[in-house]
Amino acid sequence: MAGKLRARLSDSGALTDKPDFALVGVLRVPELESSPWRAIYKRVLMALGILFLAAFVVYLDRDGYSDNQNGELSFLDAFYYATVSLSTTGYGDIAPMSPSARLVNILVITPLRVLFLILLVGTTLSVLTERSRQAFKIQRWRRSVRNHTVVIGFGTKGRTAVDAMLGDGVSASDIVVVDTDQTVLDAASALGLVTVHGSATKSDVLRLTGAQHASAIIVATNRDDTAVLVTLTAREIAPKAKIVAAIREAENTHLLRQSGADSVVVSSETAGRLLGIATTTPSVVEMIEDLLTPEAGFAIAEREVERDEVGGSPRHLSDIVLGVVRGGKLFRVGTPEVDAVEASDRLLYIRRVGD
Repeated sequence: MAGKLRARLSDSGALTDKPDFALVGVLRVPELESSPWRAIYKRVLMALGILFLAAFVVYLDRDGYSDNQNGELSFLDAFYYATVSLSTTGYGDIAPMSPSARLVNILVITPLRVLFLILLVGTTLSVLTERSRQAFKIQRWRRSVRNHTVVIGFGTKGRTAVDAMLGDGVSASDIVVVDTDQTVLDAASALGLVTVHGSATKSDVLRLTGAQHASAIIVATNRDDTAVLVTLTAREIAPKAKIVAAIREAENTHLLRQSGADSVVVSSETAGRLLGIATTTPSVVEMIEDLLTPEAGFAIAEREVERDEVGGSPRHLSDIVLGVVRGGKLFRVGTPEVDAVEASDRLLYIRRVGD
């Protein structure tokens, strides 16, 4: 059994070895939405710019052109020539002779002809262009992604975790969401998050998220057994990443720890404690919710020790300090180990949102 699991973890070639264009639809890198009218406006300006450039080039070399009506080319003649040339209309057998007829051809006939071409081939060109753009964006993203956060599962827990990170100032481009449900991935993409469609129990899917370069991995699956397998797979791929996992039952905590999770959150027990507290002291629950909500009120944050704070007691600082992180280990305020703050410590404190 252990051999089969190890072989499964080491199998990483299914997706990561594919070319970038083959990953379109599996990995989606979002982009800022723009108005379709704005896109049309920009394309019209580009087309007019090309048209005027072509007419200017023809007018500069007007001595090399011949007109059936007369030998001298005006700028209107050059503009007409550029128009029929760029629109692949052709000329010779039937050609407008008077300036007014040529002006009508420029202002009416050619725009209608271009509109017809857009309706005829626009859809195909749009699909091909979008697929090529997505492939290029995927290639560029895979080369540059570093120190990001991978969120596995975008249900209630995963979505709330993402909201908390965004509220704390984490950029949406630094978050990658993995899920098997395309509907929730569409919702994640609408928030500006990078998404990967697939099961995170497979090592090749996690490698596609860049998990090997991630700073943190959040496991927010709906089943505890799935969370254990995902954590085991993630730790195999990303030995240095911080892995935080959520489970339903406290009895599975040791399995997550053995699989490589740095922190384990028991969702059912946490909710149960809050429900119990709310029956006697509801204001305490409100304060806890305030601390866990980054948008307003107070929030729990972490910061470096300032120079003038070194050597002082964490109880006597201007901020309300809850704990001290020293050497990667958390010490609560009041323990003898952290009676005096050191320069390399980090302080866990309560801050007012907006400060």
